[in-house]
Amino acid sequence: MENINQLMEGHSQQYRKMALQTNQYLPLADADGYGKRTGQCGDTIEMYLKISNDVIEQMGFQIEGCLNTNACANTLVHLALGKHLDDAWSLSSDHIVDYLETLPSHETHCADLACGAFYLALKNAQDAKQKPWIKNYRK
Repeated sequence: MENINQLMEGHSQQYRKMALQTNQYLPLADADGYGKRTGQCGDTIEMYLKISNDVIEQMGFQIEGCLNTNACANTLVHLALGKHLDDAWSLSSDHIVDYLETLPSHETHCADLACGAFYLALKNAQDAKQKPWIKNYRK
């Protein structure tokens, strides 16, 4: 417990909550959108979207990565849930960094990684809406 307290020292309340949260850490069966991205650091995020009437109703993710990547993925879910697909495209890594307040500047690539996986999931959802058979050929 001392190690986690040391890791959290100096971080905002938002960062602490997002870094330790695990309730969105799950793949969604029959997701409407899926995106996977691996960063130069080696961290990987898989993002899953459930969409109803062009609104993001549910999200889940899986990561292989650090606490900063987890914080960024959770923040993205927090910011994107309930958004219309057209509005979701405007979310950026800057929004994640601003929300977390204390993401180290040398770790902003984690926010870019989360957004990259999210954008791929949005694109996948759009493609599946236009061509529903695509869903059958996902991973």
